[in-house]
Amino acid sequence: MTPLRVVPRLLRVASVLLAWRLDELVDAAHLFRPLKLLRPLLARPRANVASLSRGERLRRALTELGPIFVKAGQVLSTRRDVLPPDVADELAQLQDRVPPFPGAQAVAIVERAFGAPIDTLFARFEREPVASASIAQVHFAELKSGREVAVKVLRPGMLASIDNDLSLLHTLARWVERVWVDAKRLKPREVVAEFDTYLHDELDLVREAANAAQLRRNMADLSLLMIPEMVWELCTHDVIVMERMKGVPISQIERLREAGVDIRKLARDGVTIFFTQVFRDGFFHADMHPGNIQVSVEPATRGRYIALDFGIIGTLTEFDKEYLAQNFLAFFQRDYKRVAELHVESGWVPPATRVDALESAIRAVCEPTFDRPLKDISLGHVLMRLFQTSRRFNVEIQPQLVLLQKTLLNIEGLGRQLDPELDLWATAKPFLERWMHEQIGWRGLVDRLKHEAPRYAQLLPELPRLVHRALLRHGEGDAALLEALLAEQRRTHRLLRAVVSGGVALLLGVLALQWWLAWPR
Repeated sequence: MTPLRVVPRLLRVASVLLAWRLDELVDAAHLFRPLKLLRPLLARPRANVASLSRGERLRRALTELGPIFVKAGQVLSTRRDVLPPDVADELAQLQDRVPPFPGAQAVAIVERAFGAPIDTLFARFEREPVASASIAQVHFAELKSGREVAVKVLRPGMLASIDNDLSLLHTLARWVERVWVDAKRLKPREVVAEFDTYLHDELDLVREAANAAQLRRNMADLSLLMIPEMVWELCTHDVIVMERMKGVPISQIERLREAGVDIRKLARDGVTIFFTQVFRDGFFHADMHPGNIQVSVEPATRGRYIALDFGIIGTLTEFDKEYLAQNFLAFFQRDYKRVAELHVESGWVPPATRVDALESAIRAVCEPTFDRPLKDISLGHVLMRLFQTSRRFNVEIQPQLVLLQKTLLNIEGLGRQLDPELDLWATAKPFLERWMHEQIGWRGLVDRLKHEAPRYAQLLPELPRLVHRALLRHGEGDAALLEALLAEQRRTHRLLRAVVSGGVALLLGVLALQWWLAWPR
């Protein structure tokens, strides 16, 4: 989108904000200040707007502006430490109560997706949606087999709407890089590119179904989280059908208490689920606002989380997981020097940065937050202070971690609602210590050897041929290379013999011990 093409969209945004009498937001945005001269032309208030609360006016404005603004409102709705309660309550409706599109239109989309009448696909299909969000809406249905399912239908016209706003964001990012000296460190274009990828992924419902299947496999051994099973023969880009999950929205705390759910345990379990997904799997649900999280109240599964909507999934590389875990663990141990060293080692700060100065700055931000419950601290404020510190030390923003930061804020928002007395640090520290032990200790070594064993088994028999090929490639004069390869082969063979011999000896020892213990006295 060229700069001139951005102007109409900016005018549109300003016009909607003014129409809903959100003048203070227009005045606060630097980009909109030149539009003050056009205020008489843009300010055409909606009918009865004066009778609406400020929260309702903001919610309706964001809904009118489209999916990207709705998602911004969803994130803000969890920040009750930042927003007034009345505004947060209104924005919470954006989580699953965006105005729906007609049920008849949803039926038409389903029939077009599968090329068959709705009555031949389902024994029952409820025209009234049970939930409606910015990207899609959900209808309950029943298969011919009698199985209860949920049908998720993509909103029509989503791609064009999102592409327009993303083009605006890309253009603004380029402007920022040109006019702001601090932009190189913040990487606005890379951040917008990441956001672009995630949003387009969310528009492909087959990708969402695949995300759900992967997350379901990952969490199968953790009895804290339930994830719906996909009905793969009824999944397309516009429509997906999944197992119907029955639970209570996590925001309805009093209803959960009446059902016998331990709310404090629920808060701790949420932290465990988050850190398990992030650090064990590197694959995490990155849209954990209350509209996407329910809690089971069935007797067999009471108190277990139910995750919904898998359009936005965050991923981390092994490098990112290791450095983040070490950073978190150093934070929990108040080892601020190690935190500073990790930032230098990872390249997140210039190599000439003074470790002691960075250590002192990090201590000043983090020390006041320890040993205090969530009700007395705010991760949002901590992250803001860390952001100011990072600017001073030229810390480069990592675009791949933006989703993680957003999810961490969502988790804090949920924890604050469930148990304001929750000590986030004390809850997370044992998990990270155990995870680091598994990664660095003997168990981690054995797991990595098991993982690499198939590659070694394939490589060892091919080693002589690889040596011969290297000789042909580099010439007969490269005797040093040959000697090095042969020496490596001999070392590998000795290692394998030692491992096999040790394993056999250990097995014989165990058998002898069992025989001795079983021998009658």
